[in-house]
Amino acid sequence: MALGSTKAPTFIYGTAWKKDATSELVIAAVQSGFRAIDTANQPRHYQEPLVGEALKVLADAGVERQSLFIQTKFTPLDGHDHRVPYDPELDFRSQVRQSFESSLRHLNTDYLDSYLLHGPYNHPALGAEDWEVWSAIEEIYRSGKIGTIGISNVNAGQVAELVDKASIKPMVVQNRCFANRGWDRQVRDICRKSGIVYQGFSLLTANRNVLVDPRIVSIADRVHFHPEQVIFRFAMQVGMVPLTGTTAKRHMIDDLQVYSFELTPQELSLIESIG
Repeated sequence: MALGSTKAPTFIYGTAWKKDATSELVIAAVQSGFRAIDTANQPRHYQEPLVGEALKVLADAGVERQSLFIQTKFTPLDGHDHRVPYDPELDFRSQVRQSFESSLRHLNTDYLDSYLLHGPYNHPALGAEDWEVWSAIEEIYRSGKIGTIGISNVNAGQVAELVDKASIKPMVVQNRCFANRGWDRQVRDICRKSGIVYQGFSLLTANRNVLVDPRIVSIADRVHFHPEQVIFRFAMQVGMVPLTGTTAKRHMIDDLQVYSFELTPQELSLIESIG
């Protein structure tokens, strides 16, 4: 089975916390121009079946599955409420397999462009559970049903461990990105050196003080865009793939305008150090 030919995304629409509005928002995002959708098989925070409903509506309207990049996640037990999409009494390999097959059904597809471990079981280092789950994800990747594999909510040491010891290295890291922590620079540096795609989420919601900083407002005035767009453009220019979770179609369209301007090296350096 051949995977889709979708290019690696440069901007992703995230579906966390959208609840019953998930389907209509995914449709709106794709209609606005987004071609990459992030979700998770975690009913506590995501409505993965409603993403699947949206994909079916879009397919009926002529949007081919191969034109979309669909990414979901396996969530460890402590990330769930009572709605667990696998049998927690089973071994980890079987849990991953059950969750993966459930995701395929939810999303009305026979392959995924990207599949992530939603977060490690252990901190600060990886533990036995993490390696068992990673091995199960590697096994599914070898089957040809996943385009890329990766991990989310992870620290620099854990990424370095995976790069050093995993049979199949992570291809994607997705983290919440705080300006006051250097925009996750340590993890980004490892990703850049190892050829890993870094996806940054909460770029706006975790950095509201940055959006009103007079220096960011001044940059926004120069380029004739909003501070939010400046932050997304910054992320792209320093090598991140940003996620946006806006619920307003106007903002979806605005977000995709970030390809139409460039920040100077001096501006990038300022934003890198603004925290």
